[in-house]
Amino acid sequence: MTAFGNGLWRQHKQDNNLSSSDITVVDHSLLKRSVSAMALGNAMEWFDFGVYSYIAVTLGKVFFPASSPSAQLLATFGTFAAAFVVRPIGGMVFGPLGDRIGRQRVLAMTMIMMALGTFAIGLIPSYTSIGILAPVLLLVARLVQGFSTGGEYGGAATFIAEFSTDRRRGFMGSFLEFGTLIGYVLGAGTVTLLTALLSQEALLSWGWRIPFLIAGPLGLVGLYIRMKLEETPAFKKQAEAREAEDKARPQPSFIQLLVQQWKPLLICIGLVLIFNVTDYMALSYLPSYLSATLHFNETHGLFLVLLVMLLMMPMTLLAGRLSDTVGRKPVMLVGCIGLFILSIPALLLIRTGTMLPVFCGLLIIGVLLSCFTGVMPSALPALFPTRIRYGALAIGFNISVSLFGGTTPLITAWLVDFSGNLMMPAYYLMGASLIGAVAVLALTETARQPLLGSAPSVATQAEAHAILREDAANLEADEVCYAPEAVARA
Repeated sequence: MTAFGNGLWRQHKQDNNLSSSDITVVDHSLLKRSVSAMALGNAMEWFDFGVYSYIAVTLGKVFFPASSPSAQLLATFGTFAAAFVVRPIGGMVFGPLGDRIGRQRVLAMTMIMMALGTFAIGLIPSYTSIGILAPVLLLVARLVQGFSTGGEYGGAATFIAEFSTDRRRGFMGSFLEFGTLIGYVLGAGTVTLLTALLSQEALLSWGWRIPFLIAGPLGLVGLYIRMKLEETPAFKKQAEAREAEDKARPQPSFIQLLVQQWKPLLICIGLVLIFNVTDYMALSYLPSYLSATLHFNETHGLFLVLLVMLLMMPMTLLAGRLSDTVGRKPVMLVGCIGLFILSIPALLLIRTGTMLPVFCGLLIIGVLLSCFTGVMPSALPALFPTRIRYGALAIGFNISVSLFGGTTPLITAWLVDFSGNLMMPAYYLMGASLIGAVAVLALTETARQPLLGSAPSVATQAEAHAILREDAANLEADEVCYAPEAVARA
């Protein structure tokens, strides 16, 4: 905690000094429960999306049986991408609502909607049973998923960031993406197990439904845990301050406040672009690229992706912890530069079609992806003030995901099919890395600092007293510094 961080907070106080009531001393047990609940929700979300990606070839045969294998894959990923069209709408609804009524209540809503949307996919009859209505119902279920997901990530990242201490926000935030990887691993593991144990006929007939039906019980568990959470300290303080301000004078609307945040919004969109293009390329598109385009054994491909994700779990936590030490920007910049330099070598390894080189190529992309998964959950919420943090992050995040992240599998599959160039995934990653690097360079470093507009957040009373002493010393130094100028003006 530094004078710079305390200065950020003093800008939002009428008096010019901190008091003990301003500083939040985080309850460690509440923090652990909050992080666990958010990680579980993210695991639930990405279990849904992961299963859909990993079983895309089978879904193409179930819902689009009259098409060629390439057309089936494109149609399946087209339905996958359709959910991302409504994500910004979900963000526009749930984000501002979370800033108004609270993060915890809205996150409970998104959890139950996600679970229902995924569970419904497992109940849809096949194309051979009800014809064109089958892919239509699949699309509707995906739209429900996309709408609810629009409020999930921004709220979960905000919730953890506002509950965490300033010194360890990067590490605690990385557990959100740890949950993502758990969801992906469970999705990949379930599909791999089904593919290995069931015949192709059984998988097409009923086996593909199992992963989606699992979502129902998981959603109920996640909902129960989230309903037991308390609201974040930062939101409570902001709500009290807003109530007092509203009585004193009319306050600007959310849209007016959002317009004032145009620069952080652009940075957010750029950061999310590189994060999600890499994420969806590595964990959603490449498994299907291996099986459908390179004709690599589907079970072997899913196993390798599963292994890479397992290795990414500790790397994600390490990146989050490292960002608390050296800063968010250096870690993310390493990821951008690494992708630009290593995307082509990684894809050349993948294209060999043999186990060890394919694994090495996937691992290179996975290591670089960890630079983003470990840092984004703490870097993105810090872009915006508490009053509109959930809404601004949800909108910026989902606009970027919809335009660039969720469309990555569809666009990459189309580029490969249209051009016949199997290196298109590497070129796509390189282009995204350049945009990401610009966003990272434009970012203001926020490691070990209070969130914008919030008081310092610490782990112990001793840390709080140390900050008060430091703040008092800084104020005395400021008074000594400015006193001669005041005398001269007098």
